[in-house]
Amino acid sequence: MGRQRLLLALILGLVIGAIFVISTIPTRLGLDLRGGTQLTLQVETTDKVPTITEQDMEAVQRVIADRVNELGVSETSVQQLGQNQLLVQLPGVSDPEQAQRVLGETAQLEFRPQSPGTEQQFQIENQILQQHQLELLALQETANPSSQTLLESATGEPGTAGSDDLEQQIQSVQQAIQESNRAIRDLFAPADLTGQALTDAYARPRQSGNQWEVVIQFDSAGANKFAEISRDIAGTGRSIGIFLDDRLISAPSVDVQYAETGITGGSAVVSGNFNADSASDLAIQLRGGALPLPVAVVETRTVGPTLGQDSIRRSLYAAIVGLVLVLIFMAVYYRLPGILADLALVVYALLTLAAFNVFGVTLTLPGIAGFILSIGMAVDANVLIFERTREELRSGKTLYRSVESGFYRAFSSILDSNVTTLIACAALFWFGAGLVKGFALTLAIGVVISLFTAVTCSRTLLLFSLSLPQFRKPELFCPGLSTAPAKP
Repeated sequence: MGRQRLLLALILGLVIGAIFVISTIPTRLGLDLRGGTQLTLQVETTDKVPTITEQDMEAVQRVIADRVNELGVSETSVQQLGQNQLLVQLPGVSDPEQAQRVLGETAQLEFRPQSPGTEQQFQIENQILQQHQLELLALQETANPSSQTLLESATGEPGTAGSDDLEQQIQSVQQAIQESNRAIRDLFAPADLTGQALTDAYARPRQSGNQWEVVIQFDSAGANKFAEISRDIAGTGRSIGIFLDDRLISAPSVDVQYAETGITGGSAVVSGNFNADSASDLAIQLRGGALPLPVAVVETRTVGPTLGQDSIRRSLYAAIVGLVLVLIFMAVYYRLPGILADLALVVYALLTLAAFNVFGVTLTLPGIAGFILSIGMAVDANVLIFERTREELRSGKTLYRSVESGFYRAFSSILDSNVTTLIACAALFWFGAGLVKGFALTLAIGVVISLFTAVTCSRTLLLFSLSLPQFRKPELFCPGLSTAPAKP
């Protein structure tokens, strides 16, 4: 019983922690619940790029994702559709025309030499930009200003004054970041070398150590311009600013050994404190900025916040009604085990919602459907356990041994059903797109937590109840049995 008390304390601690998480971390809502704009972008070919490869789409997708962040939109989704389309979801965006103008432009990649006498000012402005970026990240982690909790969206009540103040702070920091980007751009000379001259960019590991580097390659005309730029700044302490859509993404300097000739041959290596991910990220940005691929908006859909609130309201009503009916059925049909299973089900719901908030799951209507389906699976696990327990009682075993055998015999069936469901979720998440992934993710999280609550929480509550004389009655577990069998 000491072990059961420790498990009860653990469960109580998890419940308190889940309530704290739910009350402090807002639930993220998708486009279909919050309202916003959805754009379908067509990546078009040109004479220079007659065929769009998977690598090209990856680069364009990264550029679009960066532009979405410049719009100040959080919880966005940029996904590939087919071979040459991108689906962009912008929750909370009320001006789709602005999004079309920003996202529909061709990426502009520029290589600019730093102006003489700006070395100290560049360091200052760069530090200011980094401070603003850290501040923005901290504010966004504190709360999402454009999202509401499920209950707030369902009732249509406006956000609190605190959330409005936080939103204003985020907008102010975003404006400061834009101003810092402009200030840094003004420290560099106009560009004579653009992304049109870049032929390739890729990441590779360095020959020594665990660091990585990025290799950039130019065509013949670009090679001459790059050699000239690198010769002028070699050994001066100034850098070559690599700008993507007027935003600095890298500022490498040139060693003094290239002061006479510059970096020739049309190839250069950007090294620094790169790991595999950061080097690959820079290479993708460079390739995306070098692609002369126009992007056309072929479809625009706008979801109003009223429709989103109505969807949330209906989903909540369906979930609450279904949950109440299940709780009543379990309590009436399975007596004491059913009541304890209801408590475990409440624990399951709290832990699952807390997990959604902790892992940053963006809830959509399919996501809510996955959550409701996982509730059914949690109940199904308890049904298997209780039916096995009744069979053991009818066969003549004692109450305690019947409960233990019920869990033992049902465990393999519960494990098999959960594993097969997780395999299906993995397939849906890996091969599906958009809303299907949200359904798979919420269902998978719910299945994992339901396995814990059914096997651990329900079992602990049942065994603890058997330690109390008033609950040690077979008729509370199986109608028709009035005395405990003596058979072991």
